[in-house]
Amino acid sequence: MAEVRYVAIGDSFTEGVGDELPDGTPRGWADLVAQGWADSLGQPIEYANLAIRGRLAWPIVDEQLEAALALRPTHLSFNGGGNDMLRPRTPISRIADAFSQVLRRCDEEGVRLILLSGADPTEGLPLGALVRRRGDQLSAAVDARLRDRDDVVRALNWPDRELARSPYWSQDRLHMNARGHHRVAARVLTALDLEPDPGWWSLPEEDSGVRLRGAAYYRTHVGPWVRRRLTRTSSGDDRLPKFAEWQTIRPSRGMPVAGEGLA
Repeated sequence: MAEVRYVAIGDSFTEGVGDELPDGTPRGWADLVAQGWADSLGQPIEYANLAIRGRLAWPIVDEQLEAALALRPTHLSFNGGGNDMLRPRTPISRIADAFSQVLRRCDEEGVRLILLSGADPTEGLPLGALVRRRGDQLSAAVDARLRDRDDVVRALNWPDRELARSPYWSQDRLHMNARGHHRVAARVLTALDLEPDPGWWSLPEEDSGVRLRGAAYYRTHVGPWVRRRLTRTSSGDDRLPKFAEWQTIRPSRGMPVAGEGLA
Protein backbone atom coordinates (compact mmCIF):
# COMPACT_ATOMS: atom_id res chain seq x y z
CA MET A 1 0.00 0.00 0.00
CA ALA A 2 1.27 3.47 -0.86
CA GLU A 3 2.67 5.49 2.03
CA VAL A 4 0.54 8.50 1.04
CA ARG A 5 -3.21 8.05 0.65
CA TYR A 6 -4.77 11.42 -0.05
CA VAL A 7 -8.53 12.07 -0.27
CA ALA A 8 -10.17 15.41 -1.09
CA ILE A 9 -13.69 16.50 -0.10
CA GLY A 10 -15.50 19.72 -0.95
CA ASP A 11 -17.51 21.54 -3.60
CA SER A 12 -16.80 22.80 -7.14
CA PHE A 13 -13.50 24.35 -5.98
CA THR A 14 -12.15 20.91 -5.08
CA GLU A 15 -13.94 19.08 -7.90
CA GLY A 16 -11.98 21.29 -10.30
CA VAL A 17 -14.75 23.22 -12.07
CA GLY A 18 -13.24 25.87 -14.35
CA ASP A 19 -10.19 23.76 -15.20
CA GLU A 20 -11.68 21.33 -17.71
CA LEU A 21 -9.73 18.88 -19.81
CA PRO A 22 -10.45 18.64 -23.57
CA ASP A 23 -13.13 15.98 -22.93
CA GLY A 24 -14.91 18.30 -20.49
CA THR A 25 -13.81 16.45 -17.34
CA PRO A 26 -12.88 18.83 -14.51
CA ARG A 27 -9.29 18.51 -13.31
CA GLY A 28 -8.44 21.23 -10.77
CA TRP A 29 -5.95 21.85 -8.00
CA ALA A 30 -6.53 18.58 -6.08
CA ASP A 31 -5.69 16.45 -9.15
CA LEU A 32 -2.62 18.60 -9.71
CA VAL A 33 -1.56 18.22 -6.07
CA ALA A 34 -1.86 14.44 -6.33
CA GLN A 35 0.38 14.36 -9.40
CA GLY A 36 2.82 16.88 -7.92
CA TRP A 37 2.98 14.87 -4.70
CA ALA A 38 3.86 11.68 -6.55
CA ASP A 39 6.45 13.53 -8.63
CA SER A 40 8.06 15.11 -5.56
CA LEU A 41 8.28 11.78 -3.72
CA GLY A 42 9.37 9.85 -6.79
CA GLN A 43 6.89 7.10 -5.92
CA PRO A 44 3.18 6.37 -6.40
CA ILE A 45 0.52 7.74 -4.09
CA GLU A 46 -3.15 6.86 -3.77
CA TYR A 47 -5.68 9.60 -4.50
CA ALA A 48 -9.47 9.92 -4.26
CA ASN A 49 -11.71 12.95 -4.78
CA LEU A 50 -15.28 12.92 -3.47
CA ALA A 51 -16.03 16.63 -4.05
CA ILE A 52 -19.25 17.59 -5.83
CA ARG A 53 -20.12 21.03 -7.14
CA GLY A 54 -22.85 23.10 -5.54
CA ARG A 55 -22.53 21.58 -2.08
CA LEU A 56 -22.89 23.70 1.04
CA ALA A 57 -20.47 23.20 3.93
CA TRP A 58 -22.59 20.88 6.05
CA PRO A 59 -23.77 18.66 3.19
CA ILE A 60 -20.08 18.19 2.33
CA VAL A 61 -19.51 16.96 5.88
CA ASP A 62 -22.67 14.87 6.01
CA GLU A 63 -22.30 13.26 2.58
CA GLN A 64 -18.55 13.03 1.99
CA LEU A 65 -16.56 12.99 5.23
CA GLU A 66 -17.36 9.52 6.54
CA ALA A 67 -17.06 7.98 3.07
CA ALA A 68 -13.64 9.61 2.76
CA LEU A 69 -12.49 8.39 6.18
CA ALA A 70 -13.72 4.88 5.37
CA LEU A 71 -11.00 4.76 2.70
CA ARG A 72 -8.43 4.96 5.54
CA PRO A 73 -6.45 7.91 4.15
CA THR A 74 -3.26 9.35 5.59
CA HIS A 75 -4.27 12.89 4.51
CA LEU A 76 -7.64 14.57 3.90
CA SER A 77 -8.17 18.00 2.38
CA PHE A 78 -11.26 20.04 3.13
CA ASN A 79 -12.68 23.30 1.88
CA GLY A 80 -16.25 24.48 2.09
CA GLY A 81 -18.37 27.54 2.62
CA GLY A 82 -18.07 29.20 -0.77
CA ASN A 83 -21.67 28.44 -1.65
CA ASP A 84 -22.82 29.33 1.88
CA MET A 85 -21.28 32.79 1.58
CA LEU A 86 -23.65 33.53 -1.31
CA ARG A 87 -26.55 33.01 1.12
CA PRO A 88 -26.43 36.01 3.49
CA ARG A 89 -28.75 34.42 6.06
CA THR A 90 -26.39 31.52 6.78
CA PRO A 91 -24.58 32.23 10.08
CA ILE A 92 -20.80 32.31 9.79
CA SER A 93 -20.55 30.35 13.05
CA ARG A 94 -22.58 27.53 11.51
CA ILE A 95 -20.17 27.29 8.56
CA ALA A 96 -17.17 27.33 10.93
CA ASP A 97 -18.75 24.47 12.88
CA ALA A 98 -18.34 22.29 9.78
CA PHE A 99 -14.59 22.91 9.85
CA SER A 100 -14.48 21.96 13.53
CA GLN A 101 -16.35 18.73 12.82
CA VAL A 102 -13.91 17.75 10.06
CA LEU A 103 -10.97 18.44 12.36
CA ARG A 104 -12.52 16.42 15.18
CA ARG A 105 -13.13 13.39 12.98
CA CYS A 106 -9.65 13.56 11.45
CA ASP A 107 -8.19 13.65 14.97
CA GLU A 108 -10.24 10.62 15.96
CA GLU A 109 -9.12 8.65 12.91
CA GLY A 110 -5.48 9.74 12.98
CA VAL A 111 -5.71 11.51 9.60
CA ARG A 112 -3.72 14.65 8.87
CA LEU A 113 -5.97 17.50 7.78
CA ILE A 114 -5.08 19.78 4.87
CA LEU A 115 -7.25 22.86 5.26
CA LEU A 116 -7.84 25.27 2.41
CA SER A 117 -9.59 28.58 2.15
CA GLY A 118 -11.08 29.30 -1.24
CA ALA A 119 -9.78 32.08 -3.43
CA ASP A 120 -11.55 35.44 -3.40
CA PRO A 121 -13.78 35.78 -6.51
CA THR A 122 -15.41 39.04 -5.52
CA GLU A 123 -13.54 41.41 -7.86
CA GLY A 124 -15.98 40.63 -10.67
CA LEU A 125 -19.09 39.48 -8.80
CA PRO A 126 -22.36 41.30 -8.23
CA LEU A 127 -22.59 42.16 -4.51
CA GLY A 128 -18.87 41.43 -4.30
CA ALA A 129 -18.36 43.66 -1.25
CA LEU A 130 -20.90 41.65 0.75
CA VAL A 131 -19.34 38.33 -0.23
CA ARG A 132 -15.85 39.64 0.58
CA ARG A 133 -16.98 40.76 4.02
CA ARG A 134 -18.47 37.33 4.74
CA GLY A 135 -15.33 35.66 3.43
CA ASP A 136 -13.21 37.75 5.77
CA GLN A 137 -15.48 36.81 8.68
CA LEU A 138 -15.34 33.10 7.83
CA SER A 139 -11.55 33.18 7.55
CA ALA A 140 -11.30 34.78 10.99
CA ALA A 141 -13.78 32.31 12.52
CA VAL A 142 -11.98 29.24 11.15
CA ASP A 143 -8.61 30.62 12.17
CA ALA A 144 -9.91 30.99 15.74
CA ARG A 145 -11.03 27.33 15.73
CA LEU A 146 -7.51 26.23 14.67
CA ARG A 147 -5.54 28.27 17.18
CA ASP A 148 -2.61 26.23 18.55
CA ARG A 149 -3.08 23.50 15.92
CA ASP A 150 0.22 23.72 14.10
CA ASP A 151 -0.20 20.11 12.94
CA VAL A 152 -2.96 21.14 10.52
CA VAL A 153 -1.60 21.85 7.03
CA ARG A 154 -2.88 25.27 5.96
CA ALA A 155 -3.15 26.43 2.36
CA LEU A 156 -4.87 29.79 2.63
CA ASN A 157 -5.94 31.29 -0.68
CA TRP A 158 -8.47 33.92 0.44
CA PRO A 159 -5.79 36.53 1.36
CA ASP A 160 -3.94 36.06 -1.97
CA ARG A 161 -4.61 39.33 -3.81
CA GLU A 162 -2.81 38.12 -6.94
CA LEU A 163 -5.15 35.13 -7.16
CA ALA A 164 -8.14 37.47 -6.81
CA ARG A 165 -7.32 39.13 -10.16
CA SER A 166 -9.52 38.36 -13.18
CA PRO A 167 -6.84 36.53 -15.25
CA TYR A 168 -7.10 33.62 -12.77
CA TRP A 169 -10.86 33.21 -13.17
CA SER A 170 -13.15 31.59 -15.72
CA GLN A 171 -15.90 33.28 -17.69
CA ASP A 172 -18.48 32.89 -14.92
CA ARG A 173 -16.20 34.88 -12.53
CA LEU A 174 -17.04 32.39 -9.77
CA HIS A 175 -14.70 29.49 -10.60
CA MET A 176 -10.97 29.66 -11.19
CA ASN A 177 -9.53 28.73 -14.56
CA ALA A 178 -6.52 26.44 -15.10
CA ARG A 179 -4.19 29.28 -14.18
CA GLY A 180 -5.92 29.75 -10.83
CA HIS A 181 -6.05 26.04 -10.06
CA HIS A 182 -2.31 25.68 -10.71
CA ARG A 183 -1.56 28.53 -8.30
CA VAL A 184 -3.65 26.87 -5.58
CA ALA A 185 -1.93 23.53 -6.23
CA ALA A 186 1.45 25.22 -5.85
CA ARG A 187 0.35 26.65 -2.49
CA VAL A 188 -0.86 23.26 -1.21
CA LEU A 189 2.34 21.48 -2.25
CA THR A 190 4.42 24.21 -0.61
CA ALA A 191 2.38 23.84 2.60
CA LEU A 192 3.23 20.13 2.50
CA ASP A 193 6.96 21.02 2.29
CA LEU A 194 7.08 19.81 -1.32
CA GLU A 195 8.47 21.67 -4.33
CA PRO A 196 5.94 22.59 -7.03
CA ASP A 197 6.94 23.58 -10.52
CA PRO A 198 7.78 27.31 -10.09
CA GLY A 199 5.72 28.09 -13.18
CA TRP A 200 2.55 26.97 -11.43
CA TRP A 201 2.48 30.15 -9.37
CA SER A 202 1.57 32.16 -12.45
CA LEU A 203 1.07 30.38 -15.76
CA PRO A 204 0.86 32.54 -18.89
CA GLU A 205 -2.51 34.22 -19.21
CA GLU A 206 -5.14 32.27 -21.12
CA ASP A 207 -6.85 33.55 -24.24
CA SER A 208 -10.35 32.85 -22.96
CA GLY A 209 -12.14 34.96 -25.55
CA VAL A 210 -14.33 37.97 -24.95
CA ARG A 211 -15.55 38.21 -21.36
CA LEU A 212 -19.27 38.71 -21.11
CA ARG A 213 -20.45 41.93 -19.53
CA GLY A 214 -23.70 43.58 -18.55
CA ALA A 215 -26.92 41.84 -19.56
CA ALA A 216 -25.08 39.07 -21.44
CA TYR A 217 -23.19 38.06 -18.28
CA TYR A 218 -26.33 38.08 -16.14
CA ARG A 219 -28.28 36.10 -18.73
CA THR A 220 -25.59 33.45 -19.19
CA HIS A 221 -24.23 33.01 -15.67
CA VAL A 222 -26.32 34.77 -13.01
CA GLY A 223 -29.73 33.79 -14.36
CA PRO A 224 -29.19 29.99 -14.14
CA TRP A 225 -27.90 30.37 -10.58
CA VAL A 226 -30.99 32.36 -9.57
CA ARG A 227 -33.26 29.75 -11.17
CA ARG A 228 -31.56 26.97 -9.20
CA ARG A 229 -32.07 28.93 -5.98
CA LEU A 230 -35.77 29.46 -6.76
CA THR A 231 -36.32 25.79 -7.61
CA ARG A 232 -34.07 24.58 -4.76
CA THR A 233 -31.92 22.58 -7.13
CA SER A 234 -28.13 22.39 -7.39
CA SER A 235 -25.62 22.14 -10.21
CA GLY A 236 -24.37 19.02 -8.44
CA ASP A 237 -27.70 17.19 -8.33
CA ASP A 238 -27.34 13.60 -9.61
CA ARG A 239 -23.56 13.95 -9.96
CA LEU A 240 -21.21 11.30 -8.60
CA PRO A 241 -17.66 11.84 -7.33
CA LYS A 242 -15.10 11.60 -10.10
CA PHE A 243 -12.75 9.43 -7.99
CA ALA A 244 -14.82 7.64 -5.34
CA GLU A 245 -12.17 4.91 -5.00
CA TRP A 246 -8.40 5.06 -4.84
CA GLN A 247 -6.56 6.00 -8.01
CA THR A 248 -2.87 5.14 -8.16
CA ILE A 249 -0.96 8.26 -9.24
CA ARG A 250 2.51 7.43 -10.49
CA PRO A 251 5.42 9.85 -10.90
CA SER A 252 5.57 11.43 -14.32
CA ARG A 253 8.72 12.43 -16.17
CA GLY A 254 7.77 16.08 -15.75
CA MET A 255 5.20 18.02 -13.84
CA PRO A 256 1.83 18.21 -15.65
CA VAL A 257 0.86 21.51 -17.22
CA ALA A 258 -2.40 23.08 -18.26
CA GLY A 259 -4.30 20.83 -20.66
CA GLU A 260 -2.69 17.59 -19.45
CA GLY A 261 -4.35 15.05 -17.18
CA LEU A 262 -3.07 12.83 -14.42
CA ALA A 263 -0.20 10.54 -15.36
